[in-house]
Amino acid sequence: MAKKINEPINAIHHEKTDENEAPTQVIGIANAFDQAMTQEPPHIFERGQIMTIVVSLVGFCCSTAAGYDASLINNLFQNPWFRETYNVESSGIWAGIVASMMQVGGVAAMPFIGPTMDYFGRRSGLFLGALSIIIGTIIQGTSTTAGQFMGGRFFIGFGVIMNGASGPIYVLEINHPAYRSVMGALYNTLYFSGAIIAAGAARGGLDIGGNASWRIITWLQCLFAGIIIVSSPWIPESPRWPYVHNKREKALAVLAKYHGRGNPESPWVKLQLQEYEEFLNLDGSDKRWWDYRALFHTRASVSVAAQWAGNSVLSYFLGAVLETAGYSDPIQQANITLINNCQQWAFAILGACYVERVGRRPLLMFSFGGCSITWAGMAIASSEFAKSGSGLNPDGSPSVGTSVAASKASLGLIFIFGSIFSIGITPLQSLYPMEALSYEMRAKGSALSTLVISAAMLLNQFAWPVAIRNITWKTYIIFAVWNMVQAATIFFFILETKNRTVSKICFEI
Repeated sequence: MAKKINEPINAIHHEKTDENEAPTQVIGIANAFDQAMTQEPPHIFERGQIMTIVVSLVGFCCSTAAGYDASLINNLFQNPWFRETYNVESSGIWAGIVASMMQVGGVAAMPFIGPTMDYFGRRSGLFLGALSIIIGTIIQGTSTTAGQFMGGRFFIGFGVIMNGASGPIYVLEINHPAYRSVMGALYNTLYFSGAIIAAGAARGGLDIGGNASWRIITWLQCLFAGIIIVSSPWIPESPRWPYVHNKREKALAVLAKYHGRGNPESPWVKLQLQEYEEFLNLDGSDKRWWDYRALFHTRASVSVAAQWAGNSVLSYFLGAVLETAGYSDPIQQANITLINNCQQWAFAILGACYVERVGRRPLLMFSFGGCSITWAGMAIASSEFAKSGSGLNPDGSPSVGTSVAASKASLGLIFIFGSIFSIGITPLQSLYPMEALSYEMRAKGSALSTLVISAAMLLNQFAWPVAIRNITWKTYIIFAVWNMVQAATIFFFILETKNRTVSKICFEI
């Protein structure tokens, strides 16, 4: 017989149920969430929540490290001493190969992501990723040849992708249910904190001059990885991991300390134990390193859409884009990069704060639709600037056009694109896939997502620098079309996860 949907919050069900009872179970947990909000309203400044925010900062460092790396490569391509050392331009095939070595490392990391986090815990993924970044930074920072530099990029890519998979999972699972969606959305916004630090350091390096101007900023890549390595042994493990490994008392202790104000009888503790009891499979595919079948039992899809929205071009090859708009001076490019990263971070935080109020679907449709319009405008402005004499000289150096209006319009549209992309896509890029995947699918789903995204970014980093060099502004038309297709895809196929518990989302998708 189906359970009543208004049963007490402390009811934890042990008996097996048939498929017809599953919707009633999900509704019961959703109702229990509302009861917990009434019985024990959470407060952001209470001791447990402050402690949770502090340990979440370690996970946030994964996003910061990824942002630093993306901005670092762009700034290195803008640095004249780096280009002279390795005889490289800001666009073309060599630029694509250097940037893409990170994704090659990411593809190599894929088989290790799921088993590492499922067998050894979420913290192990953080530690292993950070260790690989430090090894790669040492190789890259001491490089004297292009081969050694790219070898360092491989290890950094391995670590950044490992951290990129484990960081959002840890943040989502360690946080209080009432704040989980906002904290999960804030995770990806920290990408821009790393980008800002890299851009600021690169701008300062240009004043130093010489090889030190770019070697200093490569060594700074150890900063956030070092924080993760030092901190990860001391932060709590995700409570879901000990629970599915038959360590229920450890899971209870973490929940009580961080979510229940030290009280194991807290309604928030009982709510989450009820979720674990009903929805965590103690013999699920997470116990079998080779088993990815559970990923195909859900309608959730982890999309590469955001990687092809055009943001990767502005992350890795902004210097080349600025050259098509007439901004070729290194100092000028560094200033623009820094300002753009700052405004993108502000809009990303704004979007993260509104994911529960506005909803996931409206934010995503707004961002993809707006990006499409922006790239169309960018194509028009850049084409007008090209007509005034912009392009490449026979020696490969950029020639400057004479249309000031078209140049300023292109620059303005770069900033507009950044704000539109950041307000919707940035906070949801990591949150939505983690919400849509159940516990047993989460680590391997994140790994598979990483593989697909890395493959997509390989295309970005091989194809787009060559496209910008050969067809210049026509490249932007591709982005305009793709973004409109993605807006339509979200409208017809993506489920809204606003105001749903993680368990309810997993059942509905």
